[in-house]
Amino acid sequence: MDQDRDYLIFSPSDVDLARSPLRRSLAAETYVLGAFNPGFTRLPNGNLLMMVRIAEALKQPIEGDHVSALRWTADGYILDAHPLTAVAMTDPRQFDVPGSAYRQLALTSLSWLLPVELDADARRVVAVHYDKAIEPVADFQHYGVEDARITRIGDIWYMTTCSVSAERHSTTLHTSTDGLNYTLEGIVLDHQNKDMILFEGLVGGKFMALTRPLGEIYFAYPHDSPFIGGPAINLAQSPDALHWRPIDQPFLRARKGSKISMKLGGGTQPILTDRGWLMIYHGVETRQNVGVYRSFWALLDREEPWKLLRVEDDEPLLEANPALTAPIAHQLYLPTEVVFTTGIADNDEDYILASGEADLACRITHIPKSRFA
Repeated sequence: MDQDRDYLIFSPSDVDLARSPLRRSLAAETYVLGAFNPGFTRLPNGNLLMMVRIAEALKQPIEGDHVSALRWTADGYILDAHPLTAVAMTDPRQFDVPGSAYRQLALTSLSWLLPVELDADARRVVAVHYDKAIEPVADFQHYGVEDARITRIGDIWYMTTCSVSAERHSTTLHTSTDGLNYTLEGIVLDHQNKDMILFEGLVGGKFMALTRPLGEIYFAYPHDSPFIGGPAINLAQSPDALHWRPIDQPFLRARKGSKISMKLGGGTQPILTDRGWLMIYHGVETRQNVGVYRSFWALLDREEPWKLLRVEDDEPLLEANPALTAPIAHQLYLPTEVVFTTGIADNDEDYILASGEADLACRITHIPKSRFA
């Protein structure tokens, strides 16, 4: 893809950690592990907003005989020490804590959300709104706020986020009347239901959303089924965006033989076109620890969106582009092939896609609407 249509717009070195929320109470040295997976929307002034996930990590998580995890409390950010002899560390972002029948993780980084305003074509950064950053404010966010997805419906912007704590790993909802200042409404989906994204419009007078429940066990399809079990995209509807009921009909499933053999999940907010609802989603191919993340697309029926009119899961819409991260390759912390598309905006003849690239930086891609014809 042409360089002027596919580029990085924001990376870890663009973050001023002196203005991080953690600086108010945390004395330990930190750095930006990643500035990625941005929620994406257009503001009333015509500019575009990225709500960027900032993963702020400890520079020295290991000291002596212990490793530290970052945690928010009502009194400020603190470090929890875990004995090195009792943990397993294979990933710089996290470590396993034994002592339970279930897998338990602790994080050496904590995520918060930074609003980054771009010009109308997403070519340059106009402002970085540190004063409007979103950080943990409740016990169910002890370990951070992650991966915003933003949908505008009427005059309200709805932003879902993942809130992480030992209590639960939940989906939370924020709302805004200007796209920039958000109010936390609370938990809307409980434990480990990730990638929740509201449709950009009502369906039959109700809010509609993509969800992706996670679990430890999945039941098998029949041997001759075209599908393979595992994490998949479901649908849910709501009268008020707060109380959600799953749709009975199955939705998007990983298909055998495609490049989506490990799992799939939502990407952009579904937007209405003259042919139906257009959605960009991610599919994961099993490889090494993380897997290969690519972006695909599907077209849904306007009135009954659980009816799939077209599913493109063979040829990726976007793949990881190492050339984009080459100038900041020294900041890569895992050998990943990851592009994670998290927002879409209409731009006349094009759509502008916002993605996380390599779990490190924010990528902008301009794609002609004719690509989806």
